[in-house]
Amino acid sequence: MDNIMKDKLIKITKEKFQEGDPAHDISHTLRVLKNAEFIASKENGDLDIIIPSALFHDIICYPKNSEKSKYSSEESANFAVSILKTLPDYPKYKISKVHTSITQCSFSKQIVPESLEAKILQDSDRLEATGAISIMRTFASAGLMNSELYNFDDPFCKKRKPDSLRYALDLFYNRLLIVKDFMHTETAKNIAKKRTKILYDFLNTLEEELYEI
Repeated sequence: MDNIMKDKLIKITKEKFQEGDPAHDISHTLRVLKNAEFIASKENGDLDIIIPSALFHDIICYPKNSEKSKYSSEESANFAVSILKTLPDYPKYKISKVHTSITQCSFSKQIVPESLEAKILQDSDRLEATGAISIMRTFASAGLMNSELYNFDDPFCKKRKPDSLRYALDLFYNRLLIVKDFMHTETAKNIAKKRTKILYDFLNTLEEELYEI
């Protein structure tokens, strides 16, 4: 994909993006794009598919505690199709591949992507659930959903099942610590492994602070 088309897609994304959840804002989208381009450069992915998929994957994003949340990826994929069809220079035979990549991106639906490009998109999005950025995003989303920071009696889920809709810290055990095991590309696996150490360091430090006095 040439820079003219890429810049046009970024411009459209910024114009259409609906700010709400700071964990799924335009900054998140642009980080996913950066991740995707990097992984694609190592794994030989098709940027014609990957770039619009990354830019539009969260263009429709309902709160995680909303009944409509399950429709986010499908509606985002449909939006991507509607935009790409209006661009004369975009290869029309790749539009369906963008649609598929976006619909298969969701972590919560536990979909195994079919194509390399869909795997790269899913890996790129999942990298946002690892490392320092994932800590920021977790508590940002918790604030939006009015969730508690942690369960006072059992913060680290040692005697209970995680409930990440109620307690922000529980998302570490529901998702963040295990994301590394669900990466598809070797490039993403290596990045996720390194970033997961940051999560364990955070939890260890938090435990010290909660119990040292």
